[in-house]
Formats: sequence, structure tokens, C-alpha cells
Amino acid sequence: MEEISSSGYKDYVAGLLAGVAAVATGHPFDTVKVKMQKHNTEAHMIQYRSALHCTARILKTEGIKGLYRGATSSFVGMAVEGSLFFGFYSQTKLFLQGGMRSGEPRPQVIIPSAAFSGAINSFVLCPTELVKCRMQIQGTDSLVLKSTRYSSPLDCAISTVKTEGVKGIFRGGFTTLLRESIGNAVFFSVYEYVRYHMHSHTKTASPNYSNLIDIGIGIVTGGLGGVAFWLTVLPLDVAKTLIQTNPDKSCSRNPFQVLSSVYRRAGLKGCYTGLAPTISRAFPANAATIVTWELAMKMLGIKHD
Repeated sequence: MEEISSSGYKDYVAGLLAGVAAVATGHPFDTVKVKMQKHNTEAHMIQYRSALHCTARILKTEGIKGLYRGATSSFVGMAVEGSLFFGFYSQTKLFLQGGMRSGEPRPQVIIPSAAFSGAINSFVLCPTELVKCRMQIQGTDSLVLKSTRYSSPLDCAISTVKTEGVKGIFRGGFTTLLRESIGNAVFFSVYEYVRYHMHSHTKTASPNYSNLIDIGIGIVTGGLGGVAFWLTVLPLDVAKTLIQTNPDKSCSRNPFQVLSSVYRRAGLKGCYTGLAPTISRAFPANAATIVTWELAMKMLGIKHD
């Protein structure tokens, strides 16, 4: 155990860079996921046979820009979200460790730190993801009337507040909170334990290869953590997408009622709609996030456990 001092704002800067890396890598996969969640779980919508079919239709009708629809709000949201999330996680973890760097990961430190950070972050994520999702479903295949489409993320946010009030922009907030707190507790548990054991087996490696080893471990731990996150909470994400994109203002906001309806209509497969693009996105996007985060911490002089 070694005492360490707080790195303050540097934790938040590193998190901001990690959030930007996540969007740049993962947004196209996310667009496919949201399209499939909206179209393949609701009646009278164009059905996509697979993630590849959905991607091909987007590219054919909208080009590459269709895959980055709604990316503006994502970049803003994820930059803020990444900054707050990784900052809160690092600071909370440091507090629970009593200002000491711990050797082996401890679940009583990791789980509450990640769950708390995820819950706090959901308040930033909810409105930005609502705008992102509503922009993403407006493609050529959408049944959204042209008269009600949004010209930009800002137009979407303003229109939502005008028609639904300030609480409208936070529609799906409880579901987002559940997804983020549960999912990130799983993510960081996998990340911290796999990272610890991989580093313990590479201690004898040549110092000349230390940076390459760190990047390799970051790719594996971030990727596996991301896959574990989405395998755990994808049904909650399906519910969130449906809640946030439903044009009926009086629709149910209870994720368990929404999932029950999806299950009756499409079974367990319906609750995991968008699994293929989600998992395809989870590994590279989270690997990029963790590698960027760890490199940023190293450049800023932040010591990692």
C-alpha cells in the first residue's frame, strides 16, 4: 500500500479525451444498434434482417454521414460524460482506499465507485442520448413524418423542451441511471481484475516493450469490460431507446413494463435487439476509450494503481 495524492483536474481531462475517443470509434455501430432497436421491436416498421443489412441500407440511402447521424450531441455528451465519469471514478476510488494505492483490486472499492460515477453521469447522458436517438431514427427508412423531423441536434433539444417541457429532455432518466450504475460496476470489475492479473504476468517483460504491453493490456481489458457491460444491460438500453423515441408523451417510462411488452411480442431475442452491432462496437470503442484514458493519465503524470 502506497499513499498517493489527488490528481485533481487531471483525472477529468484524461476522462474527456477518453470520451471523445469512444464516440469517434463507436458511433457508427451505435447508429445501427438504435435503428434496429427502434425498427425491429415495434410493429409496422421496416424490419432489418441483421446488423449488416441495416448498415448496408444506411450506406445506400444516406452514405457514410448516415452512420454518424446524431454524432454532434454524442461528442459533446461523451466529452462531458467521460470527463465526469472517469474523474468521479478515480476520485471516489481514491477516497474509499483512504488515499492509498492498493495492490489487488477490491470489489468493495471498485463496485461502489463505478456505480456512483455511473449514476451521477446518467444525468448528463440522458438528455444527450435522447437527442442522439431521435436524430438517429430520422433516416430514409424512418416512418417519422418529415414535418416532425429535426434539422439539427439543437433543434431537437429545443423542440423537445417546447413540446414536453424540461422534464421531456430527461425522459428515460431512471432507465439510463439503472443502465449506467449496473453496467459500469460490471465494466470496471472486469477491467480492474483482468488488468491486475495481466500486469502480474508481464512484470518480467523487458522495459523496452512496456508501452506496447500497456497498450495491449488496455485493448484487451477495455474491450472485455465493454462486452461485459453490454451483455449485462442491453435490455435496459432497448427499453431506454423505446422510451426516448416514442412520440406518445404519455407512454410508459417504466423500463420493466416496456421490456415486458417487448418480451411478449418478440421474446428474449427482442430484449437483446441490436446485440450484434452493440458487441461489435463494444470491444473497439471501449478498447480505444481505455487506451486513450491510460495514455492520457501517463502523459499528465497520474499514477495508476
